[in-house]
Amino acid sequence: MRLCHIDHLPDGASRGFDPHQVGQDTVLVVRQGAQLFAYRDACPHHDTPMAWRKDAYLDGTGQHIVCAAHGAQFDISTGLCTLGPCLGDSLTPVTLQIHNNGEVHLAPNNILETST
Repeated sequence: MRLCHIDHLPDGASRGFDPHQVGQDTVLVVRQGAQLFAYRDACPHHDTPMAWRKDAYLDGTGQHIVCAAHGAQFDISTGLCTLGPCLGDSLTPVTLQIHNNGEVHLAPNNILETST
């Protein structure tokens, strides 16, 4: 399932996607250089969406993913909560496939449960 072209994910930025068209983003992707890190868009604390506005998943420094509802901070490369009410928990990783032409797709093995 196609998400976007890698060129549409600027280095140091985050973006949300609604691949199953459920009406809300269910996948968040962060780009750091040539690497993409993807997680289910749900805080492990209460399963709430993470962004405080569309595509706004990072703190002001761009160094952590932040849950807008609880202020929890997560390591971008591991998804591990390093600060907040779910300390030690992790975001659910989502596997991506990046094709030679730069197209970014969800790997077929992902199961994205939603609360809707």
